Amino acid sequence: MVDSDRIDSLIAAVPPALALRAGLDLGIFTQIGGGAVSADSLGAALKVDPDRLSRLLYALASIGLLEVKDGQFRNGAEASAFLDASKPTYRGGDHTLLRELWGADLLTADSLRQNRPTALHDFSEAGPEAAAAFSRMLAPGAMIFGRQLAREMDLSAIRSVIDIGGGPGTILVGLREQQPQIAATLMELPTVAAVAPDILSEYGADDVVVETGDITVAPSIGRHDLAILKAVVQVLPPDKARMSILNAARCLTPGGEIAIAGWGVVDDDRLGPPEGVFLNLTFLNLYRHGESYTEAQYRAWMSEAGFQNISRSRLADGCTLFRARLPG
Repeated sequence: MVDSDRIDSLIAAVPPALALRAGLDLGIFTQIGGGAVSADSLGAALKVDPDRLSRLLYALASIGLLEVKDGQFRNGAEASAFLDASKPTYRGGDHTLLRELWGADLLTADSLRQNRPTALHDFSEAGPEAAAAFSRMLAPGAMIFGRQLAREMDLSAIRSVIDIGGGPGTILVGLREQQPQIAATLMELPTVAAVAPDILSEYGADDVVVETGDITVAPSIGRHDLAILKAVVQVLPPDKARMSILNAARCLTPGGEIAIAGWGVVDDDRLGPPEGVFLNLTFLNLYRHGESYTEAQYRAWMSEAGFQNISRSRLADGCTLFRARLPG
């Protein structure tokens, strides 16, 4: 007998996710920190009505992110480890971006009916204010990814790194926290490159070189030991995705390494991982041509660029990471 459990579970998963995003947006987990607070004291700190706030607090407690006893709320184990922005393991930096992505997801049927992305986002046509706003949305999560990448890779022999299409450039901030001597360059389109120095300055990274360029057209003017492409290939049409990797190889010294990362990667059967499959739907609403490319496509483009020992791994947050080296 067929039942509706799968459908019911899918629908039931949405409200808890939205409650989590609201908690991150308000900074609830960071404000609580290692202590215990009442709705009244937390409401006063956040400048929101405590009675209305308590509804969200109890909702977060019902899914285990908070603990409550005698009207006092504490962070649960996972919230303490991953949702408190004061911790190096913080995973909530993309909460502002989630508003845009989840809002776009609601438009999938409209994008299909109209045969166009109904929440179109075009980096090349963004004005200064839009470029700055979007880059600031990306900045916290990008820094967290940089920290993850630093834990994943041995940076001891890296002298110079380039972040290609890295938006605010804060991947480089996280990457260099333990290796500040690494020379860092951000390569971005003109509108984004124009706002990046101010954002980098806010993160204490005035020494990052910001280079204006389009990786689908030409490589960097310099040569580096490590090139990073995070969430770049997946927003490009296939011909430009290929060129971005070919030109990235030309940014590297002999023996240089590439790190291509993003959630927009799917297995060759296109049925997984879930992050890539469902982000592919989000792309319908945001980009004219971007999509979650298959592992075979990434490997073919990287091999054509001359990379060897191509590996694919999955980071803790579900992001796919391809790594490879040029011959020495």
